[in-house]
Amino acid sequence: MLKDAIDLSAVRRVLVIKLRHHGDVLLSSPVLSVLKTHAPHAEIDALVYHDTRDMLSGHPALSQLFTIDRQWKKLGLRGQLAAEWQLLAGLKARHYDLVIQLTEHKRGAWLSRLLRPRWAVAPGGNFGKFFANSFSHRYPVISGNRRHTVEIHLDALRRLGIYPAADERRLRLVAGEAAQQSVRQKLAAQGVSGRYLVIHPTSRWLFKTWPAARMATLIEQLRAQGETVVLSAAPDPAELALLADITGRLSQPVASLAGQLSLKELAALIDGAQAFIGMDSVPMHIAAAMQTPCVALFGPSGDIEWGPWQVPHRLLRTELPCRPCGKDGCGGGKRSECLELITETQVLAAFNSLMAEVGA
Repeated sequence: MLKDAIDLSAVRRVLVIKLRHHGDVLLSSPVLSVLKTHAPHAEIDALVYHDTRDMLSGHPALSQLFTIDRQWKKLGLRGQLAAEWQLLAGLKARHYDLVIQLTEHKRGAWLSRLLRPRWAVAPGGNFGKFFANSFSHRYPVISGNRRHTVEIHLDALRRLGIYPAADERRLRLVAGEAAQQSVRQKLAAQGVSGRYLVIHPTSRWLFKTWPAARMATLIEQLRAQGETVVLSAAPDPAELALLADITGRLSQPVASLAGQLSLKELAALIDGAQAFIGMDSVPMHIAAAMQTPCVALFGPSGDIEWGPWQVPHRLLRTELPCRPCGKDGCGGGKRSECLELITETQVLAAFNSLMAEVGA
């Protein structure tokens, strides 16, 4: 038995801190759901970076969402201190009983000391005495592509004596009616009605992307069997350049909303799709959150740690002894051979197999 489990009946307010990228924040959403299920009386807040806020905003378990804007640095020293002080004042006014820190970020240690909750939990590891002494509980992190990130997040709750059931661990992302309506209008403007599938061929990390020639061939094959393809991509110039390379190889244009969507609109687009095809990236996690069947291509990143979570899917990877290496392409060359060895035939077969499984 866990001897230092917390008393949930004494928890009135909880702060969950996740200061990482968009996908990491979305993968922390089950923590909010599980907390609300096991402590329905508690108010649950979250602290994330401002640019990742749409990953959690609207979550039904969330009471308040606090953000740190990385643009504060441009305000000058006085402006940045004022913004930081306002944030701290807002957090202190909530009088948290429990702080859950889901990374090794030192800000979480400082906040644990300044907010003075009754309990605070953070990852284990050698992050120094200051970090270690800032928390009442520490949970072990099983790394090395041996445990999914969602489960690692939930280990913070297990360490406190909160054990989530399997059906409580689903990702949650709320697109919202405004985003859904906007996407319907944008699809109609592209002449898309009825069934469609979303292909998001890009990633902010180019070493996670499939070759443009292979992707173009796959799109042609999908169209040949009657599928309606809608392309998406972030507005980043490098991603749009890759998309242009792909579309330039096609015999006929396809619908594209690349660079035109907010994160909420991207979620709405994927929510309405029959399926999603893409890389190990934020949109793949969005597909899992929206319960849209997905085909995911993995190269150097760990598929056990980052694969599609609790959604019908097919995961494609090359069984090379060096993967997953997590490196920026082979030899740091921005191209990942393990990803490039995946063929169009394999991806098309995976898609058709998945559609047969889900009855689409």
